Amino acid sequence: MDVLTLSQLQFAATGMFHWIFVPLTLGLSILTAWMETKYVTTGDEMWLRMTKFWGKLFLINFALGVVTGITMEFQFGMNWSEYSRYVGDIFGAPLAIEATFAFFLESVFIGVWIFGWNKVSKKAHLTAIWLASVATNISALIILLANAWMQKPVGYVLRNNRAEMENFLTVLLNPYGWIKFTHTLLSGYALAAFLIMGVSAWHLLRNNENDFFKRSFKLAAVWAFVASLGVALTGDFHAVEIAKTQPTKFAAMESQWETKRGVGMNLLILPNVAQECNSVEALCVPNALSMLAFHDPNAEIKGLKDFPKELRPMVTPTFLSFRLMVGLGSFMILASLVAIFLSRRQNLEQQRWFLTLMVFAIPAPYLAEQFGWLVAELGRQPWIVYGVLKTADAVSKSISTTQVALSLLGFTVLYGLLGAIDIFLLIKYAKKGPDKNISTIINVQGRA
Repeated sequence: MDVLTLSQLQFAATGMFHWIFVPLTLGLSILTAWMETKYVTTGDEMWLRMTKFWGKLFLINFALGVVTGITMEFQFGMNWSEYSRYVGDIFGAPLAIEATFAFFLESVFIGVWIFGWNKVSKKAHLTAIWLASVATNISALIILLANAWMQKPVGYVLRNNRAEMENFLTVLLNPYGWIKFTHTLLSGYALAAFLIMGVSAWHLLRNNENDFFKRSFKLAAVWAFVASLGVALTGDFHAVEIAKTQPTKFAAMESQWETKRGVGMNLLILPNVAQECNSVEALCVPNALSMLAFHDPNAEIKGLKDFPKELRPMVTPTFLSFRLMVGLGSFMILASLVAIFLSRRQNLEQQRWFLTLMVFAIPAPYLAEQFGWLVAELGRQPWIVYGVLKTADAVSKSISTTQVALSLLGFTVLYGLLGAIDIFLLIKYAKKGPDKNISTIINVQGRA
């Protein structure tokens, strides 16, 4: 493999690994803040125990997310220096803002929240976790706006053989980025809720702290259902934006080869890339694809054959990733709806079949997130900035295959170790359950 392929594999590996931690941080930070809010407003000690227990899992995940995220930015200088030279004037701005504002804010107030127990008032402590949560979400917004510029470049001008910022506000208000952010944020909320339901189900199957975990399960079920529905809704808007701005990606997502009007959606498709057609097309919903793309049953869908082969993304992996993402998302909506219904019954702990299902469902939103990013990034190829800069022209010219291969190997080993540590700690403290003795926290914080 050449430098380009190895660099792509390295960024994909580090990026996908980093994204294991990001959505849980986004969702669990808000849920932890909500639990502490309920404690402060009601005085119910159960909410405090929930804050401490789920907050501990949040902190473990947050620490690993920070470590794995730092290395990604270094790759822009090491592996993708031509990209940095060409678009650094634009892409560098949001990265700088994220580091100096959002990351600084969340780090400071995470510290206050961790070490502020027994030292600050309840309201001050609650404010700290809310500020940290909001900063975490702002951090995600800024990074996703940067990624959105790669998908739909706006507010720039080509000058001096590079892309230069012309209107920062246009970059900031890029509709592609805000739809992507909302879609991603809600998926993080759904993922965190499924983790809470899965861990709660594990304890309920063992009749451990039933009142604690039934309340946790009930809360998470509602969050999961609302967030999963929101993911589906924003996904529809996102598909419309993709159809308008990245027709090759949309065609690959649906394995659409011919340009047609009033295109139906085949629920069963088997792409045949070699023959530029689909070997299997079955269960067609009339006009559904045109409705999905433009909210118009008679709209024209551009087929892959309308574009040169060298400008098409890899069809099969993009298509399969999209279908798997949608399938997992549909399962999450259905499972969370059933969870809401069962959690309102008095005998939730007796629904062993469903509790077992929810334990095994913990990986579902993680997989859906990863498939979603595969669609986003594979579907953009061969462009690193859609329509502006090709990926092959963005890789560094001064590094060798051996150097990239060694760094890829090093990252794989290091991240594998970090992943093992994270899984070990999450399982250890999730199985341990909530602390029973929290009287010192209640007594000291109750004074203010």
